[in-house]
Amino acid sequence: MLTITVQDLGNIVILQCKGRIVRGEETPLLCAAVRHYGRNVILDLKRVDAIDAAGIGVLLSLQAAGVYLKLIDPAESVRKILRLTNLESVFEICKSEEIEEAIGADAAKDRSSCVAPAYS
Repeated sequence: MLTITVQDLGNIVILQCKGRIVRGEETPLLCAAVRHYGRNVILDLKRVDAIDAAGIGVLLSLQAAGVYLKLIDPAESVRKILRLTNLESVFEICKSEEIEEAIGADAAKDRSSCVAPAYS
């Protein structure tokens, strides 16, 4: 099961993913959430415990469709798959601290009050 919580910070949207990004209901759910929020999306993957070929395929197809994805703190299991498939060079992967610096201290403080409904 995949749950996606949306943090809309105005010009930046962070989708916090929890669960698995695998073939089934999870991949269309992720695809719909990303497409709903535009061309620049940050995916927080620290709570994703599994990703399979279908999940990787969704990330690649979104990127190919012009959606710029930044991946934050992928869990070690996800990072391993990205490394094995040589996709670490395709996606920008960064730490949450780097994103907070980029959006500024004020936006980081307001983030908790900007949480939109979750997808699941």
